Order: sequence, then structure tokens, then C-alpha cells
Amino acid sequence: MPSERLTFAGADGQDLAARLDLPEGAHLATALFAHCFTCSKDIAAARRIAARLAAQGIAVLRFDFTGLGHSGGEFANTSFATNIDDLAAAADHLAARGMAPALLIGHSLGGAAVLRARARIPSARAVVTLNAPAEPAHVTRHFEDKLQEIERAGSAEVCLAGRPFRVGRDFLRALDETDMTRAIRDLDAALLVMHAPRDATVGIDNATRIFTAARHPKSFVTLDDADHLISDAGDAEYAAEVIAAWSRRYLDLVPPAPPEGAPEGIVRVTEADPEGFLQDVQSGPRHHLLADEPRAMGGTDRGPSPYGLVAAGLGACTSMTIRMYARRKGWPLDGLRVDVSHAKVHAEDAGADQDTAGGARIDRFDRVVHLSGDLDADQRARLMEIADKCPVHRTLEHGARIATREADADTGD
Repeated sequence: MPSERLTFAGADGQDLAARLDLPEGAHLATALFAHCFTCSKDIAAARRIAARLAAQGIAVLRFDFTGLGHSGGEFANTSFATNIDDLAAAADHLAARGMAPALLIGHSLGGAAVLRARARIPSARAVVTLNAPAEPAHVTRHFEDKLQEIERAGSAEVCLAGRPFRVGRDFLRALDETDMTRAIRDLDAALLVMHAPRDATVGIDNATRIFTAARHPKSFVTLDDADHLISDAGDAEYAAEVIAAWSRRYLDLVPPAPPEGAPEGIVRVTEADPEGFLQDVQSGPRHHLLADEPRAMGGTDRGPSPYGLVAAGLGACTSMTIRMYARRKGWPLDGLRVDVSHAKVHAEDAGADQDTAGGARIDRFDRVVHLSGDLDADQRARLMEIADKCPVHRTLEHGARIATREADADTGD
């Protein structure tokens, strides 16, 4: 996934640090992502969701609000209003590049911010909130013991997520003055509310209030056991895939995601999660699937394992070969199923030539073919012989040579 580091001028003229995650194939739309309160653009949920959307053809700009992460400015001088100004500035920057955002995504307080910012971003046709509060003032629960000091002294240092931040009086007043109900009612965009029922930071009742205040079209999807920060890789992957599927209805994405990427005759495998094992697999320009490892092996179990895909190839080829033969013969084969399992066994257990195998452990694929229909014994026996003639069977049985080279650094070919 290509990713571009950039800066743009924020609400008060400070340089805001951003990252633009781009699709490798066709660019179908652009999303603007607003991170959670005192977080940054590089929080795990933001990275994973952006990567998955980019794989679906949606470019994603995520940036650090003023005074946070790698952006300039002082957090103490910011407010909920300046966050909205920063979002509007980010949208203007994208529009100047010919990539005006059609989708706004906000996590936690960022969710409340995109709901408010929509009125200033006319290109946005769809809005997504993730574990968002119905009222921005909800965040003051994190430092209730400091509220009087902030009002009295003008600012105070508070500890949030183990880090010190200075919060000013203007920040509190901007929260109190925000009318979220009206902003949600007048959103004039499709809305997807995603929330974890067990979110201990922002309760599920906030999602109910947002959803109730909104007009149609609107949708609600639960994040099940996810935590507030959506820190589990599987939860982030799920959220991204739902967002991509849901947004296609409202963004008129053509061609449908995933975009064209690999040319005909090429199977392209692209890492989707550098912290795990999830892979995007594109077979030519039209076919897309996922590969992963089981959770027990450190994966997220979002797709078959590599050996599972090999077994799938053997099973599919066997079924197709049997069907073609029965069709050509006009035999009454009503249906068939092929069950394939894979294991490592000693060579002698698989009946291999011990002189050549050396007693080593080799791969064994067990294949069980289920044939249904009014077939006689001779027809069934012949179809089982045909199973051994499928091309993938022959490839696995005889072995293959694999030539590997590194792509040219300049062209990527």
C-alpha cells in the first residue's frame, strides 16, 4: 500500500502532520479520518482501517490534530471548534489535490467532530462514527477532578492515557456550546454508527442517541466485543470491511471494490497487516480473497491459511475435472463434493520411495470424493480414476520448480 507523508496548514496556521494511504489499484474515492481524543493518526485502529480501505480502492487521509502527535501548535490552545477547523482544512487540502473527501470517518471524539464538520465539507456524502460520544462534553469525565481548577486558573494539567496534557478553559466552553442534536439531524449525508456494546469509555447509549437524532439513510452496526480503542486487529479489520461495503451504496464506487490491480495471469499477494499475517490476494483484475493464519498462530483467522488455499486448489481442480468428464460422457452425475485435508507425515507413511525420500517428513493431502447420482459401479470407478488426472493433482504429485527474483527497485516489476 503506497503511503505518503505530508503536512498542511491547520486551523491556526500551524503545520499539521498527515499520512495519505493510497490504493495500489484504481482510486475510487477518498476518506478523511479523525482520530480519538488525545490520540494520533498512527493509533493502531486508524492504521489498520486505513490500510483495509486503501485495499478496497478508497484513499484515506489521517492526520494529527493541532498540538498532538507530530503536528505543531499547543494542545492547551485548542478546542472542539479548532478540531472542526482542522478537519475543514484537511478537506480543503484534499480538494486542492483533486481528491475531495466523499467519506468522513471519526473515532471517539473524532466521531463527534466529523458529525459537526460535515456542514463545512460539501463533498462528503457519507459519515461513519466509531465508538463516538453523542455530546463532546463526554470527554470531561476523564478529568472531572480538574474542572474547577481549569475554570479558576484558565488551564490545568491533566493525565490522559498515561500522558500529561494541558487543557484550557476555552476547550471546556467550546464543548458546552456545541449543539450536536441539530448537527446530526441536519447532516445531509448517509450515516453509519458503529459502536461496541461493552465500551467502558463511551457507553452504547451514545450510539442510540446519535442514531435516533439522525435522519435516514442511517445504519447501525455493533462492534461486538471490541474495546473503545478498537485495539484488536480482527475488530479493526471487521470495521474497515463493513465501512467499505456500506459506503459503496452511497459513494457510487465504480468499479466495485476491490479495485483492479493484478494483471491477467498474475496472482498478486499484498500484505494487509504488517503486525499480523493477513494478506490481500488478487487473482487477475477481477478476483479477490484473503489469506491469514489461525488465531492460535498469531493471525486473525480472516481467511484460509496458505496450505488451506493449496488444498482449495486441489479440491476445486478435482471437482472441475470430474464434472467435465461426466458431462462429456453424458453420465447422470447429479452433484459432487471434494473434501481435502493436509498433514505432514513420514515418507514411508505416504508410500513414498524411501531411497529418494530419505525417511523425511513430506506433505500429504487426503482427498475424499463424494459422488451423487444414478451412477453404476464402473462409472464411479472411472470418475475416481479421472480425479487423479486433474492438473493440480499432477503438479503436486510431480513437484514444480519455483523461480524467485526481487522486483526492480525503480519500477516494482
